[in-house]
Amino acid sequence: MPVPPLADLLDGLHVVAVPMRMPFRGLQVREAALFRGPAGWGEFAPFLEYEAPEAARWLAAAVESAWQAPPAPVRDRVPVNATVPAVAAADVPAVLARYPGCTTAKVKVAEPGQTLADDLARVAAVRDGLGPAGRVRVDANGAWGVDAAADALARLAVHDLEYAEQPCAGVEELRDLRLLLARRGVEVPVAADESIRKAEDPLRVRDLEAADLVVVKVAPLGGVRRALEVVDACGLPAVVSSAVDTSVGIAAGVALAAALPSLEHACGLGTVALLEGDVAADPLLPRDGALPVRRVDADPGLLERWAAAPDRVAWWRERVAAAHRHLTGGDRR
Repeated sequence: MPVPPLADLLDGLHVVAVPMRMPFRGLQVREAALFRGPAGWGEFAPFLEYEAPEAARWLAAAVESAWQAPPAPVRDRVPVNATVPAVAAADVPAVLARYPGCTTAKVKVAEPGQTLADDLARVAAVRDGLGPAGRVRVDANGAWGVDAAADALARLAVHDLEYAEQPCAGVEELRDLRLLLARRGVEVPVAADESIRKAEDPLRVRDLEAADLVVVKVAPLGGVRRALEVVDACGLPAVVSSAVDTSVGIAAGVALAAALPSLEHACGLGTVALLEGDVAADPLLPRDGALPVRRVDADPGLLERWAAAPDRVAWWRERVAAAHRHLTGGDRR
């Protein structure tokens, strides 16, 4: 769809800064820019280090959410996983309690400054909390090399892992890891996440046989419709995840998961539970292990409650403008 004029995005732009319940991937506070279009609300929240070429895809996704109705859903509920940050094992029960009814948990591992012993204790606590029938997946965010990943997963596999998400950084490393795990008889499927950032990435993952499944996020791929095309071209089972969004951003992820022809795994869309607050009066939080498929409206009072400082608002307005210039090839002010 055509990109609306920059003035239409900046008029009424709201920037929020919501504290995290606990640090997650280095985040203490999650900032996001939100705007309303004719179809509803859109969220623009690329991580702070992303430059305009990458951030532009996030803006395209936000525009799609605000200017177009979502694709027709094939399900009305989306199962989601609990997300367990790199907390101490003793803190795991309190984290799981924020995800009522969830029978799958994603556990962060390979956190800087921690050891494999910390990871083993945390995963063991999650397995205890979910019981033998629960599903446990781990996420290393690409922190391990091939040999270190194989060694770690061989030890973590005792807890019956559903899969390991992005254990190594590169696509070639993921391929090599899958081969090494097979040679060692370690039965842990590999999922590609950070390797799926551009439309062509899933095709490389497929062609190199680098993963058993792919983790896709709406914003980095440029919107729900583009993500559906990517999953279809890739031909691998897909898990829809989030980037620690408010409920506005989560709603786009839910729309993608709801429209996928097949959904074999719980999705990583319960992450509003990681935030101290939200912009929606009725936030998208798991109930009975799932999220409903629905649009979300930002609440004016909550936008004011979590409003960012003026200097951060100015920074995000310029960031929207830079991403807009990249999308359009010029400034439409």
